[in-house]
Amino acid sequence: MSGFLGLFGKRKGNKETPASDNSSKGNSGRKKQGAPDKGSISKNNRRQPHNKPAGRQHPQKKAVQQPAWDVSQFQVEPEAGKTRFHDFELPDQLMHAIQDQGFKYCTPIQAEVLESTLAGRDAIGKAQTGTGKTAAFLLSTIKQMVDIPAPDKRFLGEPRAVIIAPTRELALQIGEDAEGLTKHLPLHVVTVVGGMDYEKQRKRLSENYVDILVATPGRLLDYCERKDLHLDLIETLIIDEADRMLDMGFIPQVRRIVRMTPRPGDRQTLLFSATFTDEVLRLGEQWTWQPVKVEIEPDSVATDTVDQKIYILTSEQKFPLLVNLINVHNLERVIVFTNRRDQTRKLTEKLQKTGIKADQISGEVPQNKRLRTLENFKNGKLAVLVATDVAGRGIHIDGISHVINYNLPESPDDYIHRIGRTGRAGATGTSISFACEDDSFLIPELEELLGDSLSKEYPPENLLVPPKRNHR
Repeated sequence: MSGFLGLFGKRKGNKETPASDNSSKGNSGRKKQGAPDKGSISKNNRRQPHNKPAGRQHPQKKAVQQPAWDVSQFQVEPEAGKTRFHDFELPDQLMHAIQDQGFKYCTPIQAEVLESTLAGRDAIGKAQTGTGKTAAFLLSTIKQMVDIPAPDKRFLGEPRAVIIAPTRELALQIGEDAEGLTKHLPLHVVTVVGGMDYEKQRKRLSENYVDILVATPGRLLDYCERKDLHLDLIETLIIDEADRMLDMGFIPQVRRIVRMTPRPGDRQTLLFSATFTDEVLRLGEQWTWQPVKVEIEPDSVATDTVDQKIYILTSEQKFPLLVNLINVHNLERVIVFTNRRDQTRKLTEKLQKTGIKADQISGEVPQNKRLRTLENFKNGKLAVLVATDVAGRGIHIDGISHVINYNLPESPDDYIHRIGRTGRAGATGTSISFACEDDSFLIPELEELLGDSLSKEYPPENLLVPPKRNHR
């Protein structure tokens, strides 16, 4: 049993621990890393031990001499009805990173989840995007790693925590958030996703120990099957957006991954989902041990900070309205959502012909190109990002003023995720949806989910004038 598990009295070997997807695992005959060709795995490969460097420094994080910092430099006044991060016994290095991120008070899900997960409890959380759930599970995981350091002798490819996300964009964003929160700590974060250089990511796994591994299911399985990764000693397993995993058909892969880990009760498991369907709850029961359940309803999401509006129009009026909204109001950071890849591509090409700085992200765009596009959007080189729901799910960029639904989403939950791209972290934002004869029937279901009626109006005539090319 690892030190982390011992602290919280986990019941390894207890006969009352529920049966799980896991097969029994022994630590004898450890597999060693080799470099076989893809698909050819030698049974004699053994894991390579990796002794802890002095001070637990690692190549990715160079030690920089800085003035000593302590929590007294991070003052946040108590406020009725709000929970401060100071209210939890977080280490100074983590509090320093929290201050760097500009956080002061916990979001509702952070306050509820941290109270239990910091005590070692498993958790199943229902929360939409924009609620701060990523920071909730990262803070808990990081604190426990600080409290219970890794042994001096470790093996390559043995992460202490594994975070599984359904999309590349979301995994990369979680990895970036984890890097930000561990910037003052000697913890090593690695992100592995499909669609990016396989050998380059594999090299990162072999260069140093891994504390926090963020991954998409398929790429994680690839490295496990090649014996580059071993999950039998992980302390924490986090499954994010379980409902999206179901929608995308990833659950069989996730089941295989879970079987490689310690059984419930011997690891801490955190599962998050935007919805609590029967299937999601069944998975939660299988993969967790006596979890606390936390539900943050949609009316607590960032929709309170988003001005929502629906324009009733014809399909032919959509493009002129979009172009004129962008140009007349001089919008500089807008996400436009479509329902299909072909719609995304065609709309982007039309916007570019009018002179608007636009680009697209969708499943048909190579991952490296998608990352460049996101970076260009983030640094202001692009004014408009056109996206599908799956590609846009992991976009967490500050300062997005408008989200425009060029097509109403077929799933009301996707509407919540879309508008969650704006109005984040207390900022205000605007959501504009176009409803024509093809999708206006979806409005009642949206309003039912939101628990309120949406503002519906006809667009002003001056915004329906056909656009000219190269307006900007």
